[in-house]
Amino acid sequence: MQDNSALGRALATVRDLRARCPWDRAQTRESLRPYLVEEALELDHALGEGETSAIRDELSDLMLHLAFQLVIAEELGEFSADEVAAVLEHKMRRRHPHLFDLGEGEPWERIKRKEREGRTLAGITPTLPPLLKAYRLQERAASVGFDWPDASGPLEKVKEETAELEAEMRDAGSGMREGLQDEIGDLLFAAVNLARKLAIDPSAALERANDKFTRRFEAVEQLAAERGVELGRASLEELDRLWDETKAAEGGSRP
Repeated sequence: MQDNSALGRALATVRDLRARCPWDRAQTRESLRPYLVEEALELDHALGEGETSAIRDELSDLMLHLAFQLVIAEELGEFSADEVAAVLEHKMRRRHPHLFDLGEGEPWERIKRKEREGRTLAGITPTLPPLLKAYRLQERAASVGFDWPDASGPLEKVKEETAELEAEMRDAGSGMREGLQDEIGDLLFAAVNLARKLAIDPSAALERANDKFTRRFEAVEQLAAERGVELGRASLEELDRLWDETKAAEGGSRP
């Protein structure tokens, strides 16, 4: 019987494409990986923007990739969509025992730690973006008590790492850069930890900073064009004045 569910229709579409389109038939797990990552990031952006039609469209693109991977596994005789759903159901029942009369409810992280057989950092995806990976590592360590009681601890750590970076910059000169890379990494790691203790998503905070810089720099470019200032030839002092003027024009927004 034809499965007329949303996923069933997506699977049927991909099976048809694989049968009749040379490009779709040629795709493999490896060839689709870059597109999958791109679609996930596009969905993440749409979620951040909050535009319903964009979220719908990006979810459809992601569903296509889910269907592709399921159909490829089906063709290889490895597993079916039903088996994947069964794994999902079993996992959710195991993680919510109190909802399925399977036992008392437990804190989420304690259940996950059991699944990791007591290895706190096990299972963190190696290919996570570094900023998110740092957050997850710190989150896991905090779940077993390896954490500061408040934000003052990581704030002092940021100051400490900044001082160490300054010392490394003085010592390194034009020589080895490995020490500088290590100190920059330590400083970024400490900044992520500070954000976590302040209940701030560091990725979202950096995204806001990126958007703010883009907005202001584009305003600087426009202002420079209006005044006949050629970027690339203007002095840093001239550009700083334009930057300060742009910030002031934003009406009291923070620097």
